[in-house]
Amino acid sequence: MFPIRDHNPSGRTPYVTWALIAANVLIFLGYLPLFGDERALLRFYSEYAMIPARVTQTGAWSGILTSMFLHGGLMHLVGNMLFLWIFGDNLEDRMGHLPFLAFYLACGIAAGITHILGGPLSMVPTVGASGAIAGVMGGYLLLFPRARVDILLIFIIFFRIITIPAALLLAVWFAIQVFAGLGSDPDMGGVAYWAHAGGFVAGVVLTLPLFLRLGGPRFWEAHHGLPPHPEADYRFRQTPIPRVRRRR
Repeated sequence: MFPIRDHNPSGRTPYVTWALIAANVLIFLGYLPLFGDERALLRFYSEYAMIPARVTQTGAWSGILTSMFLHGGLMHLVGNMLFLWIFGDNLEDRMGHLPFLAFYLACGIAAGITHILGGPLSMVPTVGASGAIAGVMGGYLLLFPRARVDILLIFIIFFRIITIPAALLLAVWFAIQVFAGLGSDPDMGGVAYWAHAGGFVAGVVLTLPLFLRLGGPRFWEAHHGLPPHPEADYRFRQTPIPRVRRRR
């Protein structure tokens, strides 16, 4: 299941979401030439990525922040930015611009700390915005559980776009991170599942005060678990232009 869009436009321009996407893309383009030189890329990651053992043994905490704006490849970047674009605007709309930025960074830091706790002596560099974006997904789940999300369902050679509630998509995604994390070894590299899970939980916890301030379950009842804006309709409509048939 791969989300491609939601049906919930935001009420204000998501400047911070756009700025975060732009920052991640521009930074990636800045070190893109290093992918042609493996040693240079590893030196770059050694300096700016998050390395758990370096944090626990030397206190190099800055990597937790800088690693949030680095990616391991083009598809890594595209996937993360797609998730941020889908879920970030509604949360920024409800939180406000600067509080959303602080929330995003806090979730990324919480995700990094969770990853370190899972493998404190790991020397594998960790990069990616997915921990912070997982926090955005957790906050989205709490505020808008019934929001509709279009997903691309891929099963071998079967492709289909279907619409499901955000709660189902995000709950399944979180369960995958937890179960995959239980079977992963942080010393072997790969996907930082525990960072995703930690960022997601941090997003729910940090959004809880806002949720309660909005009225808690009454906020769900007032808006039916949806963002308080008209829902976008992506159904295909019949064109008013008449068809012109070919003459035989």
